[in-house]
Amino acid sequence: MNLGIVGQAAGLFGVTNIDDILVLSLFFAQGAGHHGSVRRIVVGQYLGFAAILAVAVAAAFGATFLPESAIPYLGLLPFALGLKAAWQEWKHHDDEDDEQDTTEGGPKALEVAAVTFANGGDNIGVYVPVFATAGIGGMSVYAIVFLILVAVWCFAGRFFATRPVIAKTLSRWGHILLPLVLITIGLLILIEGGAFGL
Repeated sequence: MNLGIVGQAAGLFGVTNIDDILVLSLFFAQGAGHHGSVRRIVVGQYLGFAAILAVAVAAAFGATFLPESAIPYLGLLPFALGLKAAWQEWKHHDDEDDEQDTTEGGPKALEVAAVTFANGGDNIGVYVPVFATAGIGGMSVYAIVFLILVAVWCFAGRFFATRPVIAKTLSRWGHILLPLVLITIGLLILIEGGAFGL
């Protein structure tokens, strides 16, 4: 295994996914105290990133599942999930927190996957030319390194969400920050991609 490719893969992953640590921290903070939420968040992150990889690999081989003009509209996913989270927070803002230890609490795996995939739409555009020139062997190294680093990203997100100062801030403001961050990510994807003529 070529250590140069491993280093390039790690650097490429870090540069294209730095914003995911904030989103993961918010998801882990939202899931704090809910049974099974860590597992659901990690599964969702892997599902979303596996979808990004699958689309990028297929595109590197010449297949196109999504026309390039459709990618900006992926911003509708985090935007809609952010609106949903804001609506649920507004609707339940007076509810007691005593009932939050249910298995249904916290983010769902498919919600995390949708946000990860939508937020990774720009990653696909970066990964495709790299994969196309790396060949099957190099592409395999990139995929393995990326999938290992997803676990590192999940660990980092959970780590930040459980640091006392950060955890206190996220528990106090996370219910506002998560919808705000999701809506912002959605709007940025839509605007930067020129969706709806923006």
